Amino acid sequence: MTTPTYDSIQIGDELPPLQLAPVNRTTLALFAGASGDHNPIHIDTDFARRAGMPDVFAQGMLGMAWLGRLLTQWAPQSQLRRFDVRFQGITHIGHAVRCTGRVVEKLEHNGERCVRVEVQSANQYGQARIAGEALVALR
Repeated sequence: MTTPTYDSIQIGDELPPLQLAPVNRTTLALFAGASGDHNPIHIDTDFARRAGMPDVFAQGMLGMAWLGRLLTQWAPQSQLRRFDVRFQGITHIGHAVRCTGRVVEKLEHNGERCVRVEVQSANQYGQARIAGEALVALR
């Protein structure tokens, strides 16, 4: 990975997108184990159906983790200063999520040269799942 520099980045630059395989039950179970989020609505089909859902669905924080991967494949995690998201839709089994990002501002923050990056994830139908932004310090 070539780390971007403040001088090489322009407003409007896009991060290399991250395309993920369709969500499956194995992914949900592995994330539940790794994160400690064992809410049965994400791993128990019967529970999800009793709650009015057609099936289990991805944890919101799994979607945020994918956006975090988008960011840290672009710049090292140690340069991430802030990362905020809004959950906008459910990621169902079979959804193939695509994460994207775009530089929207260059600024100085706490004595560091930074960029503000808008990030978003959407399913294969173009429906937004998560939107947010990150502040990344660049040398």
